[in-house]
Amino acid sequence: MADRQQTDPAPQWWSRPEGTADDGRREGVPAPRPEAGDEPGAGSGVPVEDVAPAPDAVPAPDAGEAARPVRYDPWAVEPLQVVDRGREPRGIRLWQVVALGVGTALFAGGIGGYLGVLAERQSSTRLELPQAAAADKGRAPESVAGIASTALPGVVTLHVRGEKGSGTGTGFVLDQQGHILTNNHVVADSKEIAVTFSTGESVTAELVGRDSGYDLAVVKVSGVRGLQPLSLGNSENVKVGDPVVAIGAPFDLSNTVTAGIISATGRPVTAGGDKGDGSDISYVDALQTDAPINPGNSGGPLLDSKAHVVGINSAIRGADKDDPTRQGGSIGLGFAIPINQGKRVAEELIRTGRATHPVIGVTLDMDYTGDGARVGDKGEDGKPSVVAGGPGARAGIRAGDVITKVDGQRVRGGDELIIKIRAHRPGDPLTLTVLRDGRESTLKVVLGSANGS
Repeated sequence: MADRQQTDPAPQWWSRPEGTADDGRREGVPAPRPEAGDEPGAGSGVPVEDVAPAPDAVPAPDAGEAARPVRYDPWAVEPLQVVDRGREPRGIRLWQVVALGVGTALFAGGIGGYLGVLAERQSSTRLELPQAAAADKGRAPESVAGIASTALPGVVTLHVRGEKGSGTGTGFVLDQQGHILTNNHVVADSKEIAVTFSTGESVTAELVGRDSGYDLAVVKVSGVRGLQPLSLGNSENVKVGDPVVAIGAPFDLSNTVTAGIISATGRPVTAGGDKGDGSDISYVDALQTDAPINPGNSGGPLLDSKAHVVGINSAIRGADKDDPTRQGGSIGLGFAIPINQGKRVAEELIRTGRATHPVIGVTLDMDYTGDGARVGDKGEDGKPSVVAGGPGARAGIRAGDVITKVDGQRVRGGDELIIKIRAHRPGDPLTLTVLRDGRESTLKVVLGSANGS
């Protein structure tokens, strides 16, 4: 039923109880429903309400109405019901429009603020700082990065196991046949040698030959494809101040690259001597560099600005052992075997497994403390200090002579004389300055040959 106020007269089919006079009906209460056949509309099927009188008209009683039986009206004189129609609909007013707009704006603002805070929190977790764009990764060939890029594929790390323990060193590829040059002290007394390339590939190597006097050795790998031998330079072209790059595995840190300059050339360096008889002493007319070199760099290449090998890193100078501030690593004094010497020795080791040493055929007095190298009075086992028929004897060297210069370069001791001689090849001519009985004289000598150890 609709929710509205009923103002029309009550339906006319309601009647009062029988025997109740109708003169007491309140105004607006409909008359009893007419019986069948009564007018109007009797037998026509038309509802009585269709012909009901107007709301303000009250039908007049007639003579026959008083005798007509009246039905019971449960509502007595009250109307059937009263329904609240509510107020008549009105148009939308201006204040309603304003209120709706303000509410919508506030709601939208709240949503926007929440989303803003959420976005700020999310953006703070993905903080991005300014950064340079990716650039060309290429480097100039003469730069340190360019030199390293060229040389690293030809540098290897050696892991050696022997009777006295294990150690790490470095080497570099000489040719496509798999020959690798390194230091003798890296592979001395080795039982097993493993070679690891810059790609991470590791293979077993065999010892081809070694020489303790030059502190050089050659090992060989087999079945390795794509070997990249390093180009050999000329150590005679090296000048003090030239930039150099050292590559090695200091403290087993493979493929380590350091840079510096040539600090000096022709440095007389001796190493070894652990056996006590001098047979394991190395004599090197070395290149000095300030490129950091540490244990594990031994046998690695020293490269010039064209990525050519000019030296083989072999030794470092540490602080004195009795110095409380002594450092165990590099202090900027590294030494490398000149590649010209290394090339000759490597070729001999590959061909025969042994290297030859240039000699002058004399025995030196290693206890002499004066300036120069003194020829001893006697040789080993009581033999003459000057080998009969040897290069020195033919040049006129005598026992007790003091050799002060080699090719005009000053010699301060026996070690330096050996180093200067071994910097040459057998058969090379030398000019020696000799001090005898207080007078200097010049002698010409052609170097002989002796088998190395």
